[in-house]
Amino acid sequence: MQQKNIIEIEHLSKSFGKTQAVSDISFCVRQGELFAFLGVNGAGKSTTISIICGQLEKDCGKVIIDSNDIEKGTDAIKLDLGIVFQNSVLDSALTVYDNLQSRAALYGITGKAFEQRLQELAKMLSFDDILDRTLGKLSGGQRRRIDIARALLHNPKILILDEPTTGLDPQTRKILWNVISDLRTKNNMTVFLTTHYMEEAADADYVVILDSGKISAKGTPLELKNAYTADYITIYGISKEQAESLGRPFEEIRDAYRISVDNTALATELIIKHPEIFTDYEITKGKMDDVFLAVTGKKLIGGEA
Repeated sequence: MQQKNIIEIEHLSKSFGKTQAVSDISFCVRQGELFAFLGVNGAGKSTTISIICGQLEKDCGKVIIDSNDIEKGTDAIKLDLGIVFQNSVLDSALTVYDNLQSRAALYGITGKAFEQRLQELAKMLSFDDILDRTLGKLSGGQRRRIDIARALLHNPKILILDEPTTGLDPQTRKILWNVISDLRTKNNMTVFLTTHYMEEAADADYVVILDSGKISAKGTPLELKNAYTADYITIYGISKEQAESLGRPFEEIRDAYRISVDNTALATELIIKHPEIFTDYEITKGKMDDVFLAVTGKKLIGGEA
């Protein structure tokens, strides 16, 4: 059964003076999916997120969060949202425990209810051994775990992750993504992600690419790869003359030649037609980095946007 739309954005626009930060964008996010929102610095991602979170007023358009129109009030919407910003909003002078206790109180989570939720999150994110340490003395990976714990205190339906793994070591990134995957599986939680790590975007259910405040492309990772990139066949142990005989664009790489093909079907045709050449080879689909470059003409680099 197809999940309902939990976020609906229609013809959203926002300007700052003469600068059009977001220009007439429309998209939907389905409940339970991992949704990737991509763009370079200044593309309009954070402006859009700020409007969704009720921190910034839109100029025009419609924003619906879990059937609630943002124009009719944000109280119910804020209970649906957990937000992990690029920069921590916690107090570096307070302990982990005190930070989470004060934030939980804002949602009415106190006493035994807080202690139980804290234990759940500490186990989930592996920070039960640092509860008494001040936030300012933690490593970047530890602080990020606490940021995510803060966002999850009230069991939100939607988790917004704004560049959540920038600067983190691979081990911490893996821990965080394992936790997020478990939450999506167990709680049907929706994850709205901005990232400059294309391997994270490649795992998304749906992707929207924003460029200069406008949507340049949207679709599943497979749809975008098929539309904007070519496939490659890397063939080992052949001569340049054999590579040329295939009649396709190619480049020489170490110990092999990489042949460009429009799609997997064409690759199959070449393999069937030239079995003597294809004795040691591999087929690689285009990557999300290639999609982003083809759509925007830019490389995706980390940073605020």
